[in-house]
Amino acid sequence: MQPLVILFLITLLPLFGWSEDDQPIQVNLAGEPYVYTEWETFTTELTNGALINDHIFFVKTDGDRVWIGTEEGLVLYEKGKWKSWTMEDGLPWKVIVGIAISPKTGDVWLALFGGGLARFSAGRFDHFHQLNSGLVNDVVYAVTIEGDNVWAATTAGTSCFNTVTGEWAIYTEKNAPMEEIWCYNVDAADGKVYVAAWGGGILEWDVETKIWKDYRDPDKEMEIDLYRDDGLIHIITTSASYVDKILWASTYFGMSRYDGRHWRGYMDHDSGLPSSFINFLRGRSGTSCYACTDKGLGVLIDFESDTWVRYNRDTEDAKTWTAHVMVGNQIIKSLPTNLNLPNHFLICVDFQGDDVWFGTGHGLARGMGNGYWNGLKEIKSAHNAGE
Repeated sequence: MQPLVILFLITLLPLFGWSEDDQPIQVNLAGEPYVYTEWETFTTELTNGALINDHIFFVKTDGDRVWIGTEEGLVLYEKGKWKSWTMEDGLPWKVIVGIAISPKTGDVWLALFGGGLARFSAGRFDHFHQLNSGLVNDVVYAVTIEGDNVWAATTAGTSCFNTVTGEWAIYTEKNAPMEEIWCYNVDAADGKVYVAAWGGGILEWDVETKIWKDYRDPDKEMEIDLYRDDGLIHIITTSASYVDKILWASTYFGMSRYDGRHWRGYMDHDSGLPSSFINFLRGRSGTSCYACTDKGLGVLIDFESDTWVRYNRDTEDAKTWTAHVMVGNQIIKSLPTNLNLPNHFLICVDFQGDDVWFGTGHGLARGMGNGYWNGLKEIKSAHNAGE
């Protein structure tokens, strides 16, 4: 760049409010977000072995029931009581990384990492794998229910099983726009099925038209997000969540929101995300989403005002986690919690009424939603606004 051009740009900085004397912009809350401060934590030690393994891959709520997929089998927590199933109890494979429940039959479907699919119905496990079904691969990362269909995301594509007709359909690079067949996650709602392909972006299946559509990072840059909000933030996607006609997508480089016309991307340096490395997310509504990162839980409370609550331990030796209320990447105030899990590596999250559950590499936690409210509550005083 020519010196004259640099000088010209420097002279323009004050016009845009930039100068060496600038102080950080004061940001106030548009409203008060709900913060989970009371938590229950569960580990094998704290439950005397009832939680059979501390490596929690998936948590799925169903009314009063909480189904938990672990490295050693299936666990059910219901009204303070525990029950578990291992391979000794008929479970066909011990590592459970995904759970889906049929709203029509109540059947519990399990994604088995290396063991295919299992259906748990009336106390019996039915096993589906490459040798006895249309499952495209036995390494199943996720499972979801769409009507009578069970969708499975595998390391070699996606399979769809119609539980009424018994027919299977397989989708790979041969009949779907898959640049990468390693399918990491799948979610279904409102006549849509979304597949998160690890290295292939997000694929959308329209149930009525039976047509695929793909979403990828338009700038095609692996290392950076070259143009903000131009599309999916990165093609290495780890999960998709579709709620209130809003698509939420997680990647190892940030989070994206898509309303059908406009994209919005978030990374740790410009938001309340503890880290851009996101293992999983779940949308609570079209304006709120919970992101499980390798450094804690990032919750976008209100999309319009960019209000967040970030849950993490402030230091490695901190005994409990802190909840930071934020606007964008600026902390407005911090609240102590009694959450004491030692591991920040969040793997899964789900909601049970007003409560929230999440699993980590070393235990399970439930946030108690006493007095919970959605979105933002009107701020009554300057003290509550953090001024």
